[in-house]
Amino acid sequence: QVQLVESGGGLVQAGGSLRLSCAASGRTFSTYTMGWFRQAPGKEREFVAAITWSGRTTRYVDSVKGRFTISRDNAKNTVYLQMNTLKPEDTAVYYCNAAPDLLTTMDKNAGSWGQGTQVTVSS
Repeated sequence: QVQLVESGGGLVQAGGSLRLSCAASGRTFSTYTMGWFRQAPGKEREFVAAITWSGRTTRYVDSVKGRFTISRDNAKNTVYLQMNTLKPEDTAVYYCNAAPDLLTTMDKNAGSWGQGTQVTVSS
């Protein structure tokens, strides 16, 4: 089991940028596929991005392609989500998750989860 702690959320104007971080505990971090989800008020949790243990493969939801970039530093047990050109519809609580493979990471009902960090984009 891996424990996850997200940080980096905040309030930003539309068009601005934020970088979220997710610090993981556990010596097996480098073997996990990592992902980011988000949940807006009154909506279901939505997949945002994922990255395999090697960093060679990434996946994004269409609405963030070209604006968000997921990356990881296995030496620091940390995964990042760089968010550029933010829009008000990106407002949500962002969650980090970890799972053994890409398919499981992209499943909102599977894996290990952090407590979330709030991102608010004002228009």
